[in-house]
Amino acid sequence: MTVSNKLTQMKAKNLGAGKHFDGQGLMLVKKRKDVGKWILRLVVNGRRREMGLGRWPDVSIGEARDSAAEARKTLRSGADPVKARQDAKRRFDRLTVSDAIDQCFEARQAELKGDGKAGRWMSPLSVHVIPKIGRSAIEDVDQHVLKRIFDPIWHEKPDAARKAMNRMNLTLKHAAALGVDVDLQAVMKAQALLGRRRHSVKHIPSLPFQEVPSFYRSLCKKETMAALALRFLILTVARTSEVRFGTRDEIEGNLWVIPAERTKTGREHRIPLVQEALRIVKRARVGDGQKLLFPAKGDNPMSDAAMSALMKRERMDARPHGFRSSFRSWAEECTDAQFEVKEAALGQQVGSSTVRAYQRSSLIQARRQLNFQWEMFVTGGEPNNSV
Repeated sequence: MTVSNKLTQMKAKNLGAGKHFDGQGLMLVKKRKDVGKWILRLVVNGRRREMGLGRWPDVSIGEARDSAAEARKTLRSGADPVKARQDAKRRFDRLTVSDAIDQCFEARQAELKGDGKAGRWMSPLSVHVIPKIGRSAIEDVDQHVLKRIFDPIWHEKPDAARKAMNRMNLTLKHAAALGVDVDLQAVMKAQALLGRRRHSVKHIPSLPFQEVPSFYRSLCKKETMAALALRFLILTVARTSEVRFGTRDEIEGNLWVIPAERTKTGREHRIPLVQEALRIVKRARVGDGQKLLFPAKGDNPMSDAAMSALMKRERMDARPHGFRSSFRSWAEECTDAQFEVKEAALGQQVGSSTVRAYQRSSLIQARRQLNFQWEMFVTGGEPNNSV
């Protein structure tokens, strides 16, 4: 017969250091006379386990016996009481949506362009998700929560909604990998509830290529760094971010070599620079320690809106990125350049992977000639030598 309840409050108080058994696996382990802890020994799936039940004398004998009885009851039901308590603790220390997003971003950072420092990965979540449910537990996110969040932007801002939804799906998968009980189908269910978008895709407005020369001449009269950057962007037909984060050490003679981590395609892009572009680079130099091609104050990157704001002040609907479309239309209508040359000038991937593997010249010479023709068109055949 198992003997239990050997200890009393007075006996426990007078016992010295050592292990003192109360019965049925419960024991008081004392480091010294006035300090100890309660331990319960159990056999779980044929293996002996020890489960802590709290510090003595903070936890009384009665409380320890009640906790031990509850653990033995859990064991009789077929569950592991130690694991059950760990699961309960995880539920108490619940992972918030904001923390889950941060951890997911950190895990994916290495595969993002520029380690995600530009903020594009986080931006849709920072604007549309975190302010609303950032403090909520990630395991509480279901299709109804997501529908409520994305309802206002599902039709009006479809691109932002799509990006935020995709990132939330990745965040839920990351949380599941951590062992959190989340609904991995929440995003799919929310999309079903939201229905098909009625919003049509709007392309970034561009300036008709016939109007580019007059606008370029107006830029030549402005002395701001944004104006210089915009002129450089027009001549190179590069993307806005490529110009904003471009560095002086990327200029190799009359080539601008944009590293793979800064391009949309994830491939190095080499742009032949015309004389007007080289003069602009020289004009934009403001100090010996300058690293960026077109820095803002303190050699920091120019604001994402700096060049757009310049065009807005001119009351133009077109935006900087639209000059790529202007160039493409001009090249199509006014030159006999091959399709591959025109696409390569924009940094687009052309052909299959096999074709690209054999075409390693990047069509530099043909592109240099095309860029020269574009320079002559943009400047009216009279490059601004004074810059």
